[in-house]
Amino acid sequence: MSANTATDKATKVTPMMAQFLSIKADVGPEALLFYRMGDFYELFFDDAVRAAAALDIALTKRGKHAGNDIPMCGVPVHSSETYLQRLIKKGFRVAVCEQTEDPKEAKKRGSKAVVRREVVRLVTPGTLSEDNLLETRGRNIITALSKTHVGDFALAWADISDGLFCTADMNEERVPTELAALRPRELLLSESLYQDADFMAGLPLDGVSLTPQAGTKFDTRAGERQLKAQFHVESLDGFGSFSKAEISAAGALLDYLELTQAGNPVQLSPPTRRSTAGFMAIDPATRASLEIDRTQKGTRKGSLLSVIDRTKTGAGARELADRLSRPLIDVAEIKNRQMAVTFFIDQPTLRERLRNLLAQCGDMARAASRLSLGRGGPRDLVVIQDTLGLGENICAEFAKQSNLVLPENLESVLQDLSLSDKDQLANLRRDLAKALSPDVPMQARDGGFIAKGWQPAIDELKSLRDDSRKIVAGLQADYAKQSGVPTLKIKHNNVLGYFIEVSPKHADTMLNIGPDSPFIHRQTLVSGIRFTTTELADLDAKISGAADKVCALEVQEFEAFAAKTRVLADVIRRSAHALAVLDVQSGWAEWAVETGANCPVVDDSLCFHVTSGRHPVVREALQKSGAADFTPNDCLLDADGQQSQVNPANRLTLITGPNMAGKSTYLRQNALMFVLAQAGGFVPAAQAHIGVADALFSRVGASDDLSKGRSTFMTEMIETAAILNQATQRSFVILDEIGRGTSTFDGLSIAWATTEHLHSVNKSRALFATHYHELTDLAENLEAAGNASLRAKDWEGELVFLHDVRPGAADKSYGVQVARLAGLPAAATQRAQEVLHRLESEKDTGTKDTELLGGLPLFSATPAPSAPPPPSDIEKALSALDVNDLSPRQALDLLYDLKAKLS
Repeated sequence: MSANTATDKATKVTPMMAQFLSIKADVGPEALLFYRMGDFYELFFDDAVRAAAALDIALTKRGKHAGNDIPMCGVPVHSSETYLQRLIKKGFRVAVCEQTEDPKEAKKRGSKAVVRREVVRLVTPGTLSEDNLLETRGRNIITALSKTHVGDFALAWADISDGLFCTADMNEERVPTELAALRPRELLLSESLYQDADFMAGLPLDGVSLTPQAGTKFDTRAGERQLKAQFHVESLDGFGSFSKAEISAAGALLDYLELTQAGNPVQLSPPTRRSTAGFMAIDPATRASLEIDRTQKGTRKGSLLSVIDRTKTGAGARELADRLSRPLIDVAEIKNRQMAVTFFIDQPTLRERLRNLLAQCGDMARAASRLSLGRGGPRDLVVIQDTLGLGENICAEFAKQSNLVLPENLESVLQDLSLSDKDQLANLRRDLAKALSPDVPMQARDGGFIAKGWQPAIDELKSLRDDSRKIVAGLQADYAKQSGVPTLKIKHNNVLGYFIEVSPKHADTMLNIGPDSPFIHRQTLVSGIRFTTTELADLDAKISGAADKVCALEVQEFEAFAAKTRVLADVIRRSAHALAVLDVQSGWAEWAVETGANCPVVDDSLCFHVTSGRHPVVREALQKSGAADFTPNDCLLDADGQQSQVNPANRLTLITGPNMAGKSTYLRQNALMFVLAQAGGFVPAAQAHIGVADALFSRVGASDDLSKGRSTFMTEMIETAAILNQATQRSFVILDEIGRGTSTFDGLSIAWATTEHLHSVNKSRALFATHYHELTDLAENLEAAGNASLRAKDWEGELVFLHDVRPGAADKSYGVQVARLAGLPAAATQRAQEVLHRLESEKDTGTKDTELLGGLPLFSATPAPSAPPPPSDIEKALSALDVNDLSPRQALDLLYDLKAKLS
């Protein structure tokens, strides 16, 4: 072979590679292309290099392109979801390219024809639907953010795993708050917003995959057309009065979802419009500080949600998370939720039966969505069948209690769950119960999931397939009798199929039976003579095709049921949501009974009065560790002007006390009272009267944001600025140690001004923990401010925390004692105590700090701790003593001797 020929061969593009490059060009460089080749998805070129590194799999090569080796790696199709999950978690997008043609059909076009392939799906973080790719008890939200030309903002969000679809319009300041509440996996936004660095810097984007889109994707008129086409309506008025920004965001979201599903529309519930004015605002910093659904480390364990969650179903857990993330402001709706929880507390037997049934329920909404997306299987049908039946059982349990008076919202939930007035859904459940076998496979293509008696054609083919040996044995006996050859055998191979074989010595007998002989000669071999019959040929055709026909007919039945679920998807989702609501209400009642939580009085006042409140997360941690129980504390903040002997502060309380005494815990536990109460649940307190808050603000804990170039102090000031600029009289604010990141006088000045501003301008209900004891004097000058402190005692040189809150300022901060507890060297704490004593003794002399400190000996001159003294006679006697050898009399004598040594 010449050099030119070798070069031409190396640079020539094969038909398969030409197809890959064409598809990859359409997909673009952002997504990895999973290119289906038989039982593997293969990746080439840069896709292979990136995927191999991300998945830690072998990077090989396959052929050449433009004279260079082609990098390649691959993953098995049967385990591809595991690899997809790992890639998605690392931020990749994956285009799945399937073979859409039978290889036999491709060969008809020529020996070098390539099997037709198409991208059937673009897998992104926000478009997952498979069970093993999703968090069972968490949502998988994809969000679109729109901004109109006049500056209006809106969000549209969906969870395609269960059909959720919502919109909300808002001002620019509210956008970070709503995104923090939704915690989307993926955010779509216009390229112009994406390039606005100042705007993007204010968004909570940790763990969010950003997908910039062309501005034309957010066109309002195009969005309206997209929505009408999606839901087959002529007008959107039936769904609500949507703003232009909402239509823009919703249309862009639907367009993107259709793109990821390769042109197939995603089955979503009709859009629900949610007014941001109906929910408490919790900005990202506050949400992180309070650890409502995630700890500051990003884990669910240790959050408020993890502690109160007693739900039995994944859908119930997601509903509870939604309620905690977006607490209500509407008092009437809050009370409706409370009444349902109270009902289940009052009905322990019914609650137990309900929870036992809920524990058997599957995730019906997600099953319906998978079927609608064409990714479902027979087990999803079983989930729908079984869960609908359990829903009927739950309704029957309530019906048994004929004398019960149900809360109004509970009645509506049971109505959504009942099948009595839903003929189509009842028929679907009945048909599924008849059609499906007890044990079904994951995929419809595996077959074997249609029960006997549902489809006669399937039963006949199954009988033929399964009883083929018996049928063939019967024919063999008949043919042996007809031919008079007792050794006649019916055999099978892949070339001839079923055939009759006799030994050579019986050849003449078979060939000379006569003109009416049913036996047709097929083949003569040394080992024997082979025949067939018309009956055997027909049977061979039936048997060989029976398995394929059974599978094909079962797939047809599956597709028919999947089509019915698509039609009834909205009704199925309503039933699934009803189960989730029951799960949340009964679970909250279970938690309240376990922990002694109580129903708060919630109204439109500005009162906040909690008796014996507890931090639910800290209390559970103490109980699990076997430590002393949590010390409950009261709190009274009342902007309406009421006073109390327990806490005389009206609106703003300054809290002092030592570190580790529990100031931050006290602040947070009272903020969580608002979250729990306005979510519609019970609170961990003996009693509570809570006037709804329109927003929560928290500035607790020290942190920096190095990615944005912000120091700890700058982060603190930005968060404080947001509070002072946004808090209203109806807001609740907790602040901890404002001003500590700068010099003493700067910090004190900022803390002082912040206190006055909160009191006189914002007029918010607020708790302000501080070590600036100078601030406590403000209580005398501000009419609606007061002092409270967490007590501690210095007992014989040891600091004892009492963890209880009492009116009045703390006498000191006990900082040196805390430093000693933390393990500072004795020389350092002794030096600190000496400096503190000098500063306190000279506090009122007017002497400058430098003069005071200058009069102290240098640290290097501080004497090192002296060596331990030699053991005393008593210590020596005790060390040498063997207690086990002492008689009672000897022990008594020893005590007298030791006492004598002390005198």
